[in-house]
Amino acid sequence: MLRSIYLLACASLIALIFFCLAWELRLAPLRPGGSALAFKALPLLLPLFGILHGRRYTYKWASLLILVYLAEGVVRAVSEQGMVRYMAVVEIALSLVFFVAAIAYVRLTRNPGHGSGPSYRSSDVSDSAGDSSSDSSDS
Repeated sequence: MLRSIYLLACASLIALIFFCLAWELRLAPLRPGGSALAFKALPLLLPLFGILHGRRYTYKWASLLILVYLAEGVVRAVSEQGMVRYMAVVEIALSLVFFVAAIAYVRLTRNPGHGSGPSYRSSDVSDSAGDSSSDSSDS
């Protein structure tokens, strides 16, 4: 299961990098011959090494970075027409696949008992609630 999530995250990130470059340089650039928006693929190269090596911390911050691409896809899907709209939908799909895979990878590689939040025993909670009510009724 973990291996397939890892492969899904790697594949979707690499596909998104190539898709962004192809979109802005060849498929539907803003200007004929390509546009400077192709540089939007550069930030996606930053987490690539860590993602390929399965570094949990990289998955965490890359899941936040990918939301920028999701937002761009949503904006362009709503505001553009024609082929660009369909390409924006592809960008949304690739971003969502990476986001879900990255979150799943982070959750599955979590250390058990570490970082899972406070652990209360049910008896602690009920005892403290009972004590505070008995204190207020005594006065």
